[in-house]
Amino acid sequence: MSEMNGAESLVRSLLQSGVDTCFTNPGTSEMHFVAALDQVPGMRSVLALFEGVATGAADGYYRMASKPAATLLHLGPGLANGISNLHNAKKAGSGVVNIVGQHAASHLELDAPLTADIEGLARPVSHWVETSLSAADVGRDAARAVQAARSAPGQVATLILPSDTAWTPGGQVAPALPVPTREPVEAEMLEQAVAALSGPDSLLLLGGEALSAENLERAGRIAAATGCALLSEWANARVERGAGRVPVARVPYPIDMALEALSRFRRIVLLGARPPIGFFAYPGKPAVLTHPEAEIIALADWAADLDGALAGLERAVGAAGVVPVLAPPVAPGTVSGPCTPESVAAVLGQHIPEGAIVVDESVTTGRAFHGATLGAAPHTWINNCGGSIGYSLAAAIGAAIACPDRRVMTLTGDGSAMYMPQALWTMAREGLDITVVIWANRSYRILLGELSGVGVMNPGPRALDMLSLERPAIDWVAQAQSLGVPAVRVERAEEFAVALERGFAEAGPKLIEVLL
Repeated sequence: MSEMNGAESLVRSLLQSGVDTCFTNPGTSEMHFVAALDQVPGMRSVLALFEGVATGAADGYYRMASKPAATLLHLGPGLANGISNLHNAKKAGSGVVNIVGQHAASHLELDAPLTADIEGLARPVSHWVETSLSAADVGRDAARAVQAARSAPGQVATLILPSDTAWTPGGQVAPALPVPTREPVEAEMLEQAVAALSGPDSLLLLGGEALSAENLERAGRIAAATGCALLSEWANARVERGAGRVPVARVPYPIDMALEALSRFRRIVLLGARPPIGFFAYPGKPAVLTHPEAEIIALADWAADLDGALAGLERAVGAAGVVPVLAPPVAPGTVSGPCTPESVAAVLGQHIPEGAIVVDESVTTGRAFHGATLGAAPHTWINNCGGSIGYSLAAAIGAAIACPDRRVMTLTGDGSAMYMPQALWTMAREGLDITVVIWANRSYRILLGELSGVGVMNPGPRALDMLSLERPAIDWVAQAQSLGVPAVRVERAEEFAVALERGFAEAGPKLIEVLL
């Protein structure tokens, strides 16, 4: 039996640490890793046609599996192509293990065309960055990367693998390393939170794992016992929602609406959430969204033991046994008429299947969705937490692979979807049960609102042309079909309802283009 090389030790060590899925877009420097997949059973490899799809899929996978997947990226440019969705993963607290190929040490000296500062590219979107120096180091470094990725709340770890460390014999398999435990909340902070939560001018602001079904039950009992309000951050990595669950509204995205929603609160307890700030700076408007006199009590950040924090808070306010307010089911009925944000929201509320995973990147059309879907069948809802466009189609792939027994639906605008349409090909290749809904308003609609938000009240034809997706219009049905995904176009709400039912009933991916 030949001696193990570094690439084989990498695959075996990743498996030892529980990483059994890899989203790949490999190149020459990663060929020994690719070859090792045939030598070592157990690693599922999913090919993406663009590195941003691979990194976005790893983000979606972690959100639903609660364990990291790996990505395989080609040198500096490959990593650069994946950076936008690594940014989103980092902001969501998703654990990701990036394996990035590098030139052999002898080749780096020659400054070949693909030579780049990979560590420099990786650091802004990674919590942990390391370059393996020898084949003997690769397995150990892989275990350390997984340990970093699994550190609360989930971190991005990037391991750079020079090609000579991959092909050289001497690789060693490393065992899994222990994961750091989450820190409990301090008794003093708990006392401050208990004192603050009293009456309608107090707010419990939730984020991270505080939005699990069990933790929302606890939060609902706390709200019922104290009279405080409940809100979540605008963008959340994962929220359990639907009829029979505790409903929680989000801090609105539009700055004026957010300022109004938060203006009445004088005491705000943060639990897995950050102090509310605006998404952007606007002339003459505050960046901090809370009232100037509001007291902020940071009970627990998103890396802390949020389960324990909510359980402790529930006991401390005497909420055990209190009945929380639960979301009632959506009333049955038929929605008809043209597709508008309101009509498609109503259709979604009626047709989201039980146990569905909704990946939402509906930055303008989706503002009508929250209330209309609170009473849908119980489901999981995930958002883009970093704001870098194009995450939803890729994240849906990871969510579907993490939860093959659940239906996945991704909601995105036509502008956002054009950032990573290659994801459709991977959905078809893997036969994933994903229903893709494209809101085709044929514009960057979000930016039309932002023009007025920053004070541009009368934009001219050149400015408006930069926000239009006409000339030519994108044919999403043709594009999806060319990538192997059956597709249909709808213009009316009743057509949308029928298309959703068919999409959920049939195996494999489907795309619905909704003309708004």
